[in-house]
Amino acid sequence: MSAAPDMAAPSPAILVEGISKRFGRVLALDDVSLDVPQGDIFALLGPNGAGKSTLIDILCTISRPDSGRAEVAGIDVVRHPLRARRNLGVVFQETTLDTRLSVRENLDFHGLVYQMSRADRRRRMDEMLELVELSDWREAVVRTLSSGMRRRLEIARALMHQPRILFLDEPTVGLDAQSRARIWSYLDTLRKTSKLTIVVTTHYIDEVENCDSICVIDHGKILARGTPDSLKAEYGTSLLRVTPRTPEAHAALKERYPGAVEGAEGQLLVKLEAASSADALLAEFGTQLRQVTVDQPSLESVFLALTGRDLREAPPAPARKGRRG
Repeated sequence: MSAAPDMAAPSPAILVEGISKRFGRVLALDDVSLDVPQGDIFALLGPNGAGKSTLIDILCTISRPDSGRAEVAGIDVVRHPLRARRNLGVVFQETTLDTRLSVRENLDFHGLVYQMSRADRRRRMDEMLELVELSDWREAVVRTLSSGMRRRLEIARALMHQPRILFLDEPTVGLDAQSRARIWSYLDTLRKTSKLTIVVTTHYIDEVENCDSICVIDHGKILARGTPDSLKAEYGTSLLRVTPRTPEAHAALKERYPGAVEGAEGQLLVKLEAASSADALLAEFGTQLRQVTVDQPSLESVFLALTGRDLREAPPAPARKGRRG
């Protein structure tokens, strides 16, 4: 008896082949290729200006690539942008809610745009408000909501028309730790209850530990891609995070360790080549240091190894008309 034929692998939710995009003299995306399997949570990790938002704009049919091609849900985003959009839910960095309307009115208007029936709009509204814990706020005017509640409402709105792919571009920028945790809890619920593919751009490393795969991007190029564990195994290193007591000590450390990277709050990050290197640093500079900690291999050290920068230093994205991040 002949063997049964192999089942064809499902087509990816997102397919990008050789995408490049230039804004004047700035090459925002440089021959980017990637694919995202259906049902995955996929993270684009990089600082502001890395090219994350530019790629999202192209996949959402807001911008056209200069070269290359891209598909979402099997649909070419340049040739069939309207068909592609029906499969997408999007939460942008800057809020796009109408703050003069109520929570219910924002969701209802979105459903009308996507030609949902009245019954479907009511059903999905109830489901989405329950998901993001805003059922008791449905008649509240949006301008009265906190920033965290507005972001949760934007996620609910993006899901109203039951898209196959959800894009979240820096969804937790400017939110407190509790609001950030709640948003990721909602995403985890979606992951368990639907086949929704979720694409997240962020520069918060702690938020991508539970993603299926991570793509590190900087200066418009993909530097590495893999699961969190595989990236840490291949690129992760131990780091010595030191806080000098004085500017003079800071300068002396930089001179002694020219590869040290500037971190948050005046810290310096020194790559540990061996256990003895930590002993040597402490023997030479111990009395000049306010604080010393050892970071085990992490996604932060992965990013540092790939880019030579500390992602903690990435500032919040400023509001702007043209998004180039």
